[in-house]
Amino acid sequence: MTEEGRRADIARIVEPLNANMPKAADFGFEAIRRLGNPVPLLVQNDDEQLQLWLEPFGQDYWLEPGEAVYVTSYGTWNDHPFETIHKPGHKPGCLSVWATSWFATVSDHDGNEFPPGRRDTA
Repeated sequence: MTEEGRRADIARIVEPLNANMPKAADFGFEAIRRLGNPVPLLVQNDDEQLQLWLEPFGQDYWLEPGEAVYVTSYGTWNDHPFETIHKPGHKPGCLSVWATSWFATVSDHDGNEFPPGRRDTA
């Protein structure tokens, strides 16, 4: 890849951050929601415990069997709001979701913020 091509790729990735950051002011749940233009992605865990990685900031969420969350992208992006990577054979199961707008929330079915990190389910 040429230097010009690498710069174009970097610009494509950083452009949504530059567009959205002044409007959001911070990365808090409510600030992100105020960006508008929500596009939800349902993530449902029908198997064993699932680790959900929300990128680009590496936030981790843990879903128990039967749990479902909405990952919602806000603001503007290029081409598509999400990229996903499933890691088969990874224990626990792992799904990475990249919010190409840089601004996304994870919420339960009622729209409440879903807590990051591993939770004590006992």
